[in-house]
Amino acid sequence: MRDQSETLPDWLAVSRETQQDLQTLSARVLQWNLAVNLVSKASAAQIWTRHVLDSAQIFLMAPPDARRWVDLGAGGGFPGLVVAILARETRPDLEVVLVESDQRKAVFLREAARTLGLQAQVLADRIEDIAPLGADVVSARALAPLSALCGFAHRHMAAEGLALFLKGARVADEIARARSDWHFDLTQVASKTDPESVVLALREIRHV
Repeated sequence: MRDQSETLPDWLAVSRETQQDLQTLSARVLQWNLAVNLVSKASAAQIWTRHVLDSAQIFLMAPPDARRWVDLGAGGGFPGLVVAILARETRPDLEVVLVESDQRKAVFLREAARTLGLQAQVLADRIEDIAPLGADVVSARALAPLSALCGFAHRHMAAEGLALFLKGARVADEIARARSDWHFDLTQVASKTDPESVVLALREIRHV
């Protein structure tokens, strides 16, 4: 059953047109999810909160001077397409690049971007095979353990860039393991949508 509570929280102030675009994205994901596993069946019923708003919260954390945002393992467009939708209204100069090696998911991302009139670029290749992208912001959601994400971000992030990773209840263990291989400056921000989740903001990622 589809999540019917497609209202906006106080912390997300956008136009009615942008809200409609987010709702259109939700509908497209649910439609395609019947054939392509974009989101889990368990979370599809709460797509607005679990995926759309969960993704939207990290858009607000981007530095105001960011020019390129790279979303790794973009999957069903969370957070990448949500970022692109929000950026069109408030940050039209922000370039959004979606990296997704699964060809079927990449087809969805391109089709959704076309339907919504977004300028998001989709790279259908493995993260480690793509030439460094020099991103001001790198994001990932439900993609890999933090140690692996640090490796991906280190490859594709600009020297002064910011990595934003959404993580769940076992985040402390992931941080401890990642610190055995990587140095990073870390800020943890409580999730606005899930009391058991956090957003990790990392800078200065480098090998130990």
